[in-house]
Amino acid sequence: MSHLALVTLVVDDYDKAIAFYTGALGFELVEDTDRGDGSRWVVVRPRALPGDAGPGTGLLLGRAKDDAQRASIGAQTGGRVGFFLYTDDFARDHARMRAAGVRFVRETRHEPYGTVAVFEDLYGNLWDLLQPA
Repeated sequence: MSHLALVTLVVDDYDKAIAFYTGALGFELVEDTDRGDGSRWVVVRPRALPGDAGPGTGLLLGRAKDDAQRASIGAQTGGRVGFFLYTDDFARDHARMRAAGVRFVRETRHEPYGTVAVFEDLYGNLWDLLQPA
């Protein structure tokens, strides 16, 4: 096995999720295929940084199908930071994301491992924006 290809993120609406992840976070839309049953196969992923060996892990945006799945939206990691978005220019991406309306819930910190700030996505899932040291 060479890498982790996809992680499913449960969402309430495909188009709203695509708009957030591609617009506010700057991800690329990799695939949006109608599956013929009212569902879609929707994959977004961060754009590759210079020098990256290949495509990174993508998010499979899965629309909730029932009450149990709807209840998990925004709480898939139990309130912990569950996603880590690496950047090669923290200041640039932090400013761009703020301008796009992304809500940072913890201020920027400088740690031995890098510069980091915690933000929440459209659904309240917590993410680190991280520029490694």
